[in-house]
Amino acid sequence: MTLIGRTRARGVETLTLDSPHNRNALSAALVGELTDALTDCAKDADVRAIVLTHTGNTFSAGADLRDPPPPDALVALLRQIVELPRPVVARVTGHVRAGGLGLLAACDISAASPQATFAFTEVHIGVAPAVISLPLLPRTDPRALARYYLTGERFSAPEAARIGLLTTAGEDVDEALTPILDGLRRASPQALAETKALLTAKVLEAFDRDAADLTVLSARLFSSDQAREGMTAFLERRDPAWVV
Repeated sequence: MTLIGRTRARGVETLTLDSPHNRNALSAALVGELTDALTDCAKDADVRAIVLTHTGNTFSAGADLRDPPPPDALVALLRQIVELPRPVVARVTGHVRAGGLGLLAACDISAASPQATFAFTEVHIGVAPAVISLPLLPRTDPRALARYYLTGERFSAPEAARIGLLTTAGEDVDEALTPILDGLRRASPQALAETKALLTAKVLEAFDRDAADLTVLSARLFSSDQAREGMTAFLERRDPAWVV
């Protein structure tokens, strides 16, 4: 079963997360397929830009709790998006949770419709938004992240745009992306690659400095007693024992 759909129009490759059985959760299989698709795009001189989108009403539900990718595989995927010598544009018309927000933050440009909602739900299952912080912390308002990281509250597309998680939010996401994709199509491939490198330098510094420690933190938290209780409670659709 293919989990990543692929189409192309005028130099723009669209990669579609298509894993409806788990709401496009980041399983080991999906992370592997997306990594391979991005590698192919990087080698193809005819690809000017990449759009990352989804089927269904969820962009990504975060890590697949039944088949999670190794933390280092998720770090590698996020870094690959940041380092890719092609702009990566997120197109979101559904919900984004936990690890899915790391994918969103790794993209260079992102647009969402009013149907999109966002939440860092890690604290509700006993873990922390560890490795996804690598692209998030350098690009997103720190005071807003403090609130949404710590509370796990759901927030809207306009709020996501206000805090820097999104580039733009609009009633018609494709209409919002039209001038963006047109601009990318008119740009020199060399200029796009070099300009992206300028923009991502600080993000890559965070990867170089913190990736190893955050990978260890993620593994430690996911193997903890509280995480086991939190994930069990989530799968059983009940409150975890610590809720007061």
